[in-house]
Amino acid sequence: MNDSKQLFKPFQLGSLNLPSRIVMAPMTRGFSPGGIPNAQVVEYYRKRAAAGVGLIITEGTTVNHCAANGYPNVPRFYGDAALKGWKQVVDAVHAAGGKIMPQLWHVGNVRRLGTEPDPSVPGYGPMEKFKDGKKIVHGMTQDDINDVVAAFAQAAKDAQNIGMDGVEIHGAHGYLIDQFFWEGSNQRSDNYGGNMANRGRFAVEIITAVRAAVGPDFPIVFRFSQWKQQDYSARLAHTAAELEAFLQPLVAAGVDIFHCSTRRFWEPEFADSDLNLAGWTRQLTGKPTITVGSVGLDGSEFTSFMTNTSEVAQPASLESLLTRFAAQEFDLVAVGRALLVDPEWAAKVRDGREDEILPFSRNALGSLS
Repeated sequence: MNDSKQLFKPFQLGSLNLPSRIVMAPMTRGFSPGGIPNAQVVEYYRKRAAAGVGLIITEGTTVNHCAANGYPNVPRFYGDAALKGWKQVVDAVHAAGGKIMPQLWHVGNVRRLGTEPDPSVPGYGPMEKFKDGKKIVHGMTQDDINDVVAAFAQAAKDAQNIGMDGVEIHGAHGYLIDQFFWEGSNQRSDNYGGNMANRGRFAVEIITAVRAAVGPDFPIVFRFSQWKQQDYSARLAHTAAELEAFLQPLVAAGVDIFHCSTRRFWEPEFADSDLNLAGWTRQLTGKPTITVGSVGLDGSEFTSFMTNTSEVAQPASLESLLTRFAAQEFDLVAVGRALLVDPEWAAKVRDGREDEILPFSRNALGSLS
Protein backbone atom coordinates (compact mmCIF):
# COMPACT_ATOMS: atom_id res chain seq x y z
CA MET A 1 0.00 0.00 0.00
CA ASN A 2 1.18 3.51 -0.74
CA ASP A 3 1.59 5.85 2.21
CA SER A 4 -0.62 8.93 2.02
CA LYS A 5 1.88 10.78 4.17
CA GLN A 6 3.96 11.39 1.04
CA LEU A 7 1.35 14.05 0.20
CA PHE A 8 2.40 15.91 3.35
CA LYS A 9 6.04 16.40 2.45
CA PRO A 10 7.08 20.05 1.94
CA PHE A 11 7.41 21.50 -1.54
CA GLN A 12 9.72 24.35 -2.42
CA LEU A 13 10.06 26.31 -5.62
CA GLY A 14 11.97 29.56 -5.33
CA SER A 15 10.17 31.72 -2.79
CA LEU A 16 7.22 29.32 -2.56
CA ASN A 17 7.46 26.97 0.42
CA LEU A 18 4.46 24.71 0.94
CA PRO A 19 3.91 22.55 4.02
CA SER A 20 2.15 19.83 1.97
CA ARG A 21 1.53 18.77 -1.62
CA ILE A 22 -2.24 19.21 -1.34
CA VAL A 23 -3.72 22.17 -3.20
CA MET A 24 -7.24 23.47 -2.85
CA ALA A 25 -8.60 23.74 -6.37
CA PRO A 26 -10.38 26.97 -7.32
CA MET A 27 -14.15 26.57 -7.11
CA THR A 28 -16.64 29.34 -7.81
CA ARG A 29 -19.08 29.78 -4.93
CA GLY A 30 -20.77 33.18 -5.35
CA PHE A 31 -20.57 33.99 -1.63
CA SER A 32 -19.17 37.52 -1.96
CA PRO A 33 -21.99 40.07 -2.34
CA GLY A 34 -20.78 43.17 -4.12
CA GLY A 35 -17.65 41.28 -5.09
CA ILE A 36 -16.12 41.73 -1.63
CA PRO A 37 -14.88 38.75 0.44
CA ASN A 38 -16.51 38.79 3.87
CA ALA A 39 -15.93 37.08 7.21
CA GLN A 40 -17.55 33.88 5.95
CA VAL A 41 -15.07 33.72 3.07
CA VAL A 42 -12.18 34.31 5.48
CA GLU A 43 -13.26 31.41 7.67
CA TYR A 44 -13.96 29.14 4.67
CA TYR A 45 -10.34 29.33 3.53
CA ARG A 46 -8.84 29.39 7.02
CA LYS A 47 -10.45 26.08 7.94
CA ARG A 48 -8.92 24.26 4.99
CA ALA A 49 -5.47 25.69 5.60
CA ALA A 50 -5.67 24.70 9.27
CA ALA A 51 -6.52 21.13 8.26
CA GLY A 52 -3.36 20.65 6.22
CA VAL A 53 -3.94 22.09 2.76
CA GLY A 54 -0.54 23.37 1.65
CA LEU A 55 -1.69 25.81 -1.02
CA ILE A 56 -5.10 27.39 -1.47
CA ILE A 57 -5.94 28.65 -4.92
CA THR A 58 -8.96 30.85 -4.44
CA GLU A 59 -12.16 30.72 -6.39
CA GLY A 60 -11.95 32.75 -9.58
CA THR A 61 -11.55 36.47 -8.84
CA THR A 62 -12.28 38.95 -11.58
CA VAL A 63 -9.72 41.42 -12.86
CA ASN A 64 -10.55 45.10 -13.32
CA HIS A 65 -12.24 45.05 -16.72
CA CYS A 66 -15.84 45.91 -17.53
CA ALA A 67 -16.66 42.45 -18.89
CA ALA A 68 -14.55 40.24 -16.62
CA ASN A 69 -17.43 38.96 -14.49
CA GLY A 70 -20.07 36.46 -15.57
CA TYR A 71 -21.86 35.44 -12.38
CA PRO A 72 -23.55 37.01 -9.34
CA ASN A 73 -21.66 37.51 -6.07
CA VAL A 74 -18.30 36.48 -7.49
CA PRO A 75 -15.37 38.15 -5.69
CA ARG A 76 -13.29 40.71 -7.52
CA PHE A 77 -9.62 41.44 -7.21
CA TYR A 78 -9.59 45.21 -7.52
CA GLY A 79 -10.77 48.16 -5.50
CA ASP A 80 -9.89 49.02 -1.92
CA ALA A 81 -12.81 47.18 -0.30
CA ALA A 82 -12.21 43.90 -2.13
CA LEU A 83 -8.46 43.99 -1.60
CA LYS A 84 -8.99 44.71 2.10
CA GLY A 85 -11.23 41.65 2.26
CA TRP A 86 -8.62 39.52 0.54
CA LYS A 87 -5.95 40.80 2.91
CA GLN A 88 -7.99 39.40 5.80
CA VAL A 89 -8.16 36.06 3.97
CA VAL A 90 -4.39 36.08 3.41
CA ASP A 91 -3.64 36.82 7.06
CA ALA A 92 -5.99 34.09 8.29
CA VAL A 93 -4.56 31.45 5.95
CA HIS A 94 -0.99 32.35 6.88
CA ALA A 95 -1.82 32.23 10.58
CA ALA A 96 -3.21 28.72 10.02
CA GLY A 97 0.05 27.61 8.38
CA GLY A 98 -1.02 27.61 4.73
CA LYS A 99 -0.16 29.51 1.57
CA ILE A 100 -2.63 31.18 -0.78
CA MET A 101 -2.89 32.56 -4.31
CA PRO A 102 -5.81 34.23 -6.07
CA GLN A 103 -7.03 32.81 -9.34
CA LEU A 104 -7.20 35.78 -11.71
CA TRP A 105 -10.13 35.43 -14.08
CA HIS A 106 -11.90 36.97 -17.06
CA VAL A 107 -14.91 35.01 -18.29
CA GLY A 108 -14.86 36.44 -21.82
CA ASN A 109 -17.82 35.61 -24.05
CA VAL A 110 -19.44 33.51 -21.33
CA ARG A 111 -20.73 36.79 -19.89
CA ARG A 112 -24.36 37.62 -20.72
CA LEU A 113 -26.16 40.94 -20.94
CA GLY A 114 -27.79 41.73 -17.60
CA THR A 115 -24.87 40.45 -15.53
CA GLU A 116 -23.44 42.56 -12.72
CA PRO A 117 -21.77 44.96 -12.19
CA ASP A 118 -22.97 46.77 -15.37
CA PRO A 119 -25.84 44.87 -17.03
CA SER A 120 -25.44 46.81 -20.27
CA VAL A 121 -21.98 45.37 -20.97
CA PRO A 122 -21.94 42.31 -23.27
CA GLY A 123 -19.42 39.53 -23.20
CA TYR A 124 -16.01 40.20 -24.72
CA GLY A 125 -14.28 37.59 -26.81
CA PRO A 126 -12.05 36.88 -29.79
CA MET A 127 -15.02 37.14 -32.18
CA GLU A 128 -18.08 39.36 -32.36
CA LYS A 129 -21.44 37.59 -32.02
CA PHE A 130 -25.00 38.73 -32.65
CA LYS A 131 -28.32 37.16 -31.70
CA ASP A 132 -31.71 38.43 -32.87
CA GLY A 133 -30.02 41.59 -34.13
CA LYS A 134 -28.41 42.36 -30.75
CA LYS A 135 -24.68 42.19 -30.13
CA ILE A 136 -24.14 39.66 -27.37
CA VAL A 137 -20.36 39.40 -27.69
CA HIS A 138 -18.01 42.27 -28.46
CA GLY A 139 -15.10 41.22 -30.65
CA MET A 140 -11.98 42.50 -28.92
CA THR A 141 -9.88 45.19 -30.56
CA GLN A 142 -6.19 45.71 -29.93
CA ASP A 143 -7.04 48.38 -27.37
CA ASP A 144 -9.37 45.92 -25.60
CA ILE A 145 -6.63 43.31 -25.53
CA ASN A 146 -4.18 45.84 -24.12
CA ASP A 147 -6.67 46.81 -21.41
CA VAL A 148 -7.20 43.21 -20.31
CA VAL A 149 -3.47 42.49 -20.29
CA ALA A 150 -2.95 45.53 -18.08
CA ALA A 151 -5.78 44.45 -15.77
CA PHE A 152 -4.17 41.05 -15.17
CA ALA A 153 -0.81 42.68 -14.49
CA GLN A 154 -2.31 45.13 -12.00
CA ALA A 155 -4.22 42.36 -10.21
CA ALA A 156 -1.02 40.35 -9.86
CA LYS A 157 0.82 43.35 -8.44
CA ASP A 158 -2.02 43.95 -6.00
CA ALA A 159 -1.83 40.29 -4.94
CA GLN A 160 1.86 40.69 -4.24
CA ASN A 161 1.25 43.90 -2.30
CA ILE A 162 -1.28 42.32 0.09
CA GLY A 163 0.93 39.32 0.83
CA MET A 164 -0.40 36.62 -1.48
CA ASP A 165 2.10 33.84 -2.19
CA GLY A 166 1.72 33.96 -5.97
CA VAL A 167 -1.04 34.13 -8.56
CA GLU A 168 -2.83 31.68 -10.79
CA ILE A 169 -3.91 32.86 -14.23
CA HIS A 170 -7.10 31.12 -15.37
CA GLY A 171 -6.50 29.96 -18.93
CA ALA A 172 -8.87 26.98 -18.92
CA HIS A 173 -12.45 25.76 -19.36
CA GLY A 174 -13.59 27.98 -22.22
CA TYR A 175 -13.12 31.35 -20.51
CA LEU A 176 -11.45 34.34 -22.18
CA ILE A 177 -7.82 33.24 -22.42
CA ASP A 178 -8.91 29.77 -23.48
CA GLN A 179 -11.27 31.26 -26.05
CA PHE A 180 -8.20 32.69 -27.76
CA PHE A 181 -6.42 29.31 -27.54
CA TRP A 182 -9.20 27.27 -29.04
CA GLU A 183 -9.65 27.24 -32.79
CA GLY A 184 -13.37 26.67 -32.36
CA SER A 185 -13.85 30.07 -30.71
CA ASN A 186 -10.98 32.01 -32.29
CA GLN A 187 -11.15 32.52 -36.03
CA ARG A 188 -9.46 35.89 -36.07
CA SER A 189 -7.38 36.84 -39.08
CA ASP A 190 -4.88 39.06 -37.23
CA ASN A 191 -1.84 38.17 -35.10
CA TYR A 192 -4.08 36.62 -32.43
CA GLY A 193 -5.67 34.02 -34.70
CA GLY A 194 -4.72 31.31 -37.14
CA ASN A 195 -1.95 28.97 -36.04
CA MET A 196 -1.35 27.76 -32.50
CA ALA A 197 1.41 30.30 -31.87
CA ASN A 198 -0.87 33.18 -32.80
CA ARG A 199 -3.78 31.83 -30.77
CA GLY A 200 -1.47 31.66 -27.76
CA ARG A 201 -0.19 35.23 -28.18
CA PHE A 202 -2.83 36.77 -25.87
CA ALA A 203 -1.86 34.43 -23.02
CA VAL A 204 1.84 35.05 -23.61
CA GLU A 205 1.26 38.82 -23.41
CA ILE A 206 -0.66 38.43 -20.13
CA ILE A 207 2.01 36.22 -18.56
CA THR A 208 4.78 38.53 -19.76
CA ALA A 209 3.01 41.58 -18.30
CA VAL A 210 2.35 39.81 -15.01
CA ARG A 211 5.98 38.76 -14.75
CA ALA A 212 7.12 42.32 -15.42
CA ALA A 213 4.74 43.63 -12.75
CA VAL A 214 5.75 41.22 -9.97
CA GLY A 215 9.43 40.62 -10.69
CA PRO A 216 11.36 37.37 -11.15
CA ASP A 217 10.66 35.67 -7.80
CA PHE A 218 6.88 35.85 -7.42
CA PRO A 219 5.32 32.51 -8.45
CA ILE A 220 3.02 32.38 -11.48
CA VAL A 221 0.75 29.36 -11.89
CA PHE A 222 -1.06 28.88 -15.18
CA ARG A 223 -4.20 26.74 -15.38
CA PHE A 224 -5.16 25.23 -18.71
CA SER A 225 -7.38 22.45 -19.97
CA GLN A 226 -8.01 20.53 -23.12
CA TRP A 227 -11.76 20.30 -22.46
CA LYS A 228 -14.16 23.23 -22.64
CA GLN A 229 -17.47 23.86 -20.91
CA GLN A 230 -19.27 23.49 -24.21
CA ASP A 231 -17.23 20.51 -25.43
CA TYR A 232 -15.71 17.91 -23.10
CA SER A 233 -14.04 16.20 -26.08
CA ALA A 234 -12.24 19.35 -27.29
CA ARG A 235 -8.47 19.19 -27.70
CA LEU A 236 -5.96 22.00 -28.05
CA ALA A 237 -3.24 19.43 -28.64
CA HIS A 238 -3.85 16.00 -30.16
CA THR A 239 -0.28 14.78 -29.72
CA ALA A 240 2.60 15.27 -27.30
CA ALA A 241 4.41 17.30 -29.97
CA GLU A 242 1.45 19.66 -30.30
CA LEU A 243 1.23 19.98 -26.52
CA GLU A 244 4.91 20.89 -26.33
CA ALA A 245 4.45 23.55 -29.03
CA PHE A 246 1.53 24.97 -27.05
CA LEU A 247 3.35 25.00 -23.71
CA GLN A 248 6.83 26.23 -24.55
CA PRO A 249 5.84 29.86 -25.30
CA LEU A 250 4.07 29.97 -21.93
CA VAL A 251 7.20 28.71 -20.20
CA ALA A 252 9.30 31.32 -21.98
CA ALA A 253 6.86 34.05 -20.91
CA GLY A 254 7.32 33.22 -17.23
CA VAL A 255 5.09 30.37 -15.98
CA ASP A 256 6.52 28.60 -12.92
CA ILE A 257 3.90 25.89 -12.36
CA PHE A 258 1.24 24.43 -14.65
CA HIS A 259 -2.16 23.50 -13.24
CA CYS A 260 -3.40 20.85 -15.66
CA SER A 261 -7.17 20.58 -15.48
CA THR A 262 -8.74 17.25 -16.38
CA ARG A 263 -12.10 15.80 -15.44
CA ARG A 264 -10.54 12.53 -14.20
CA PHE A 265 -6.89 12.52 -13.18
CA TRP A 266 -6.45 8.79 -13.87
CA GLU A 267 -7.22 9.03 -17.60
CA PRO A 268 -4.23 9.00 -19.98
CA GLU A 269 -3.89 12.09 -22.13
CA PHE A 270 -2.58 10.39 -25.26
CA ALA A 271 -3.04 6.85 -26.53
CA ASP A 272 0.58 5.78 -26.40
CA SER A 273 1.19 6.42 -22.68
CA ASP A 274 -0.47 6.15 -19.28
CA LEU A 275 0.70 9.68 -18.37
CA ASN A 276 -2.09 12.13 -17.61
CA LEU A 277 -2.06 15.76 -18.72
CA ALA A 278 0.03 16.87 -15.73
CA GLY A 279 2.49 14.06 -16.36
CA TRP A 280 2.98 14.99 -19.98
CA THR A 281 3.26 18.68 -19.13
CA ARG A 282 5.94 18.00 -16.51
CA GLN A 283 7.90 15.82 -18.93
CA LEU A 284 7.70 18.27 -21.83
CA THR A 285 8.44 21.49 -19.92
CA GLY A 286 10.51 20.47 -16.91
CA LYS A 287 8.18 22.63 -14.80
CA PRO A 288 6.33 21.43 -11.69
CA THR A 289 2.73 20.48 -12.32
CA ILE A 290 -0.53 20.22 -10.38
CA THR A 291 -2.84 17.34 -11.22
CA VAL A 292 -6.58 17.67 -10.67
CA GLY A 293 -9.80 15.91 -11.58
CA SER A 294 -12.13 13.92 -9.28
CA VAL A 295 -9.39 13.33 -6.69
CA GLY A 296 -10.80 11.44 -3.73
CA LEU A 297 -14.22 10.83 -5.27
CA ASP A 298 -15.87 7.69 -6.62
CA GLY A 299 -18.15 9.07 -9.27
CA SER A 300 -16.36 9.15 -12.60
CA GLU A 301 -19.53 9.80 -14.57
CA PHE A 302 -20.54 12.90 -12.63
CA THR A 303 -20.22 16.31 -14.18
CA SER A 304 -18.20 18.95 -12.34
CA PHE A 305 -21.25 20.14 -10.41
CA MET A 306 -24.04 17.60 -10.59
CA THR A 307 -27.46 18.73 -11.75
CA ASN A 308 -29.22 15.83 -10.04
CA THR A 309 -29.19 16.75 -6.37
CA SER A 310 -29.98 13.18 -5.33
CA GLU A 311 -26.66 11.88 -6.66
CA VAL A 312 -23.88 11.30 -4.17
CA ALA A 313 -20.17 10.82 -4.89
CA GLN A 314 -18.63 8.60 -2.23
CA PRO A 315 -15.02 8.96 -1.08
CA ALA A 316 -12.60 6.91 -3.18
CA SER A 317 -9.28 5.23 -2.59
CA LEU A 318 -6.17 7.33 -3.24
CA GLU A 319 -4.09 4.31 -4.24
CA SER A 320 -3.86 5.16 -7.93
CA LEU A 321 -3.09 8.80 -7.17
CA LEU A 322 -0.35 7.86 -4.71
CA THR A 323 1.20 5.42 -7.18
CA ARG A 324 1.40 8.16 -9.82
CA PHE A 325 2.73 10.65 -7.28
CA ALA A 326 5.44 8.26 -6.13
CA ALA A 327 6.46 7.84 -9.77
CA GLN A 328 6.91 11.64 -9.94
CA GLU A 329 4.26 12.05 -12.61
CA PHE A 330 3.29 15.36 -10.97
CA ASP A 331 4.37 17.45 -8.00
CA LEU A 332 1.15 18.72 -6.41
CA VAL A 333 -2.41 17.42 -6.13
CA ALA A 334 -5.43 19.72 -6.35
CA VAL A 335 -8.57 18.59 -4.57
CA GLY A 336 -11.89 20.14 -5.54
CA ARG A 337 -15.29 18.76 -4.61
CA ALA A 338 -14.00 16.43 -1.88
CA LEU A 339 -12.41 19.38 -0.09
CA LEU A 340 -15.31 21.69 -0.85
CA VAL A 341 -17.74 19.59 1.13
CA ASP A 342 -15.30 18.41 3.85
CA PRO A 343 -12.92 21.08 5.18
CA GLU A 344 -11.15 18.39 7.23
CA TRP A 345 -10.40 16.22 4.17
CA ALA A 346 -6.63 16.76 4.25
CA ALA A 347 -6.35 16.11 7.98
CA LYS A 348 -8.41 12.93 7.69
CA VAL A 349 -6.17 11.65 4.89
CA ARG A 350 -3.04 12.58 6.82
CA ASP A 351 -4.23 10.92 10.03
CA GLY A 352 -5.56 7.72 8.44
CA ARG A 353 -9.21 8.63 9.08
CA GLU A 354 -10.44 8.04 5.53
CA ASP A 355 -13.56 6.33 6.86
CA GLU A 356 -14.63 9.70 8.31
CA ILE A 357 -14.44 11.60 5.00
CA LEU A 358 -17.79 13.05 3.98
CA PRO A 359 -19.39 12.13 0.64
CA PHE A 360 -20.04 14.85 -1.91
CA SER A 361 -23.52 15.83 -3.00
CA ARG A 362 -24.94 18.96 -4.51
CA ASN A 363 -27.42 19.10 -1.66
CA ALA A 364 -24.55 19.82 0.72
CA LEU A 365 -23.35 22.90 -1.10
CA GLY A 366 -25.91 25.36 0.22
CA SER A 367 -24.57 25.20 3.77
CA LEU A 368 -20.85 25.29 3.03
CA SER A 369 -18.63 27.16 5.45
